[in-house]
Amino acid sequence: MDKLTRNDLWSLEEYAQHRAGFRQQVLAHKKDLQAGLGEHLRLLFEDRMTIQYQVQEMLRIERVFEPDAIQEELDAYNPLIPDGHNWKATMLLEYADVEERRLALARLIDVERRVWVQVGDGPRVYAIADEDLERSDESKTSSVHFLRWELSDSMMAALKQGQAVHLGCDHPALSVETTLTEPQKEALRACLDEPRAH
Repeated sequence: MDKLTRNDLWSLEEYAQHRAGFRQQVLAHKKDLQAGLGEHLRLLFEDRMTIQYQVQEMLRIERVFEPDAIQEELDAYNPLIPDGHNWKATMLLEYADVEERRLALARLIDVERRVWVQVGDGPRVYAIADEDLERSDESKTSSVHFLRWELSDSMMAALKQGQAVHLGCDHPALSVETTLTEPQKEALRACLDEPRAH
């Protein structure tokens, strides 16, 4: 999946004209790029369109229009776009009650490294978490993490053959798994390159 360049972005003036329509398009697109694991863990998978939206919104909010500053935003967000052989997601731990959230984040230390994907009956692949900065310490985890799963050629081939995609978490305090729907699976498959021939 190609990274974004300045040529892919609207100017602030253009974005003001396109924003409402683009926002509706992105919201519809994101529907199949998210998956819940139980009541409290949600994965928001990223792709080129979701990241373009985030960049355009940041430029709009911060009124950024100078080329170097735009490039800085692109450099910050481009690593979140999948590279064709992996999936990348924002992981949210969601608890409405403040005290319940505090207790849960203390119980769920290291949960971000216990989230896995599996294609068909192949092996589970665990997430590589928070490569930009550490978001946990010995007393609690963060409610937001950034995850990446590297997929093997055999996983990508199995996906192309239509095998099921399973997501799960096997942390002692949060053991849950789910199978993606066909629309979710298709949305994630679109993030990948074609499997390499051997």
